[in-house]
Amino acid sequence: MHQLNDEHEQRREQDARLEARVQSFELAYRMQTDAADAFDVNKEPQHIREMYGQGVHARQVLIARRLLEKGVRFVQLWHGAGQPWDNHENIEEAHRKLSKEIDQPIGALLKDLKQRGMLDDTLVLCGGEFGRTPTVELSDSGKAKMGRDHNPYGFSVWLAGGGVKGGTVYGATDEFGFKAIENKVHVHDLNATLLHLLGFDHERFTYRYAGRDFRLTDVYGRVVKEILA
Repeated sequence: MHQLNDEHEQRREQDARLEARVQSFELAYRMQTDAADAFDVNKEPQHIREMYGQGVHARQVLIARRLLEKGVRFVQLWHGAGQPWDNHENIEEAHRKLSKEIDQPIGALLKDLKQRGMLDDTLVLCGGEFGRTPTVELSDSGKAKMGRDHNPYGFSVWLAGGGVKGGTVYGATDEFGFKAIENKVHVHDLNATLLHLLGFDHERFTYRYAGRDFRLTDVYGRVVKEILA
């Protein structure tokens, strides 16, 4: 009797594994067919494509909106090849070019999401991992390169949609624009706030391993409630 029960249980486990494998293949197929449709921006009306503008970055941002409409929960875009914003030389010329590439597509995305009723439940974040110094960078010979060095002490990111209070500026740097001195927001605070807006309590992700606590916000961080709608 025990042997029959064991064999029956083994068959059930095999059937469950087979069903799981079938479902994973079906999901992969649906993802591939839906992706081909989502990446075809020619299916958008001409006036929508013109609103986003020309170039690869405009196309990427438009594809991002199409992916969101398909139910994709997280979309990440990288602007430029390599590190285009890391301008240690000729920053005025380089940043002017980069801003021209991405300004229209970002504005179009926010407008498009709002017109489609998607902005209230879509959180948009734009930023990098550091800013630039307010002082010019010098070469080894002491000559100005007309660029800016890395600056992790004072820089900005912006959020839109998904539970964020519009038209709000939070925090400020010193008079030189070098270091944050008012309402500082650490990266852990930013991550805690993002998780809160996504419906998660970052403190509940804490787990203990090797004698210490871990979580996505490194057991730090607070939700910046002042920017919440």
